[in-house]
Amino acid sequence: MKELEKTKRISIASVLFILVILIGLLTYKRPKNLYSLNTQTALENIITNDYLIPLNKLGEVDHILIDIRSQYEFEKGHLENAINIYTPEILSDENTEVFNKLKSDNTTVILYGTNPDEALEPHMLLYQLGYPNLKILLAENSYSQNKLITKNVEIEKSVGDVNAFIDESIKKVNIKPKAKTPPPPKKVIRVKKKKKMPTEGGC
Repeated sequence: MKELEKTKRISIASVLFILVILIGLLTYKRPKNLYSLNTQTALENIITNDYLIPLNKLGEVDHILIDIRSQYEFEKGHLENAINIYTPEILSDENTEVFNKLKSDNTTVILYGTNPDEALEPHMLLYQLGYPNLKILLAENSYSQNKLITKNVEIEKSVGDVNAFIDESIKKVNIKPKAKTPPPPKKVIRVKKKKKMPTEGGC
């Protein structure tokens, strides 16, 4: 009888376990946004490709300007023909449709904010999600008497050969360090203690 009860309990537990798994599978929702590139690959691609565009080169490409600042900042003043997609709302369904349409049309998306640094985070996020048609505008925006002032920003480019530096670093890591010779023993100079002289005189 005891064995029969044990078998019943095991079978009930098994059925419940399978039910939990089935419910989990049926209610599972695939995330809307999945990275198509890992961070390392994305960084390598960005470094090798020119992802920055200066103000004077805007007319050379078929593009759309996206202002990633808040709606308040956008309404205060923005670049001509720019649309506003605030960074925290960049992955909403509506905005994802916009980016998908621009990608399918092969239109270059140029992100800009108060300065180029502000656009780095949304640029990297969108690039990893599979939007390679992105650039960052090399411009700085400020206000003077409630008027938007946009000026070019110069980014200092490294003239060093990064690959050569990496190769040299790898070589240095692979070189076995020479065995260190032990330092010579320290000489200990003994100081002779002076004998105390007996006190002279008496009481």
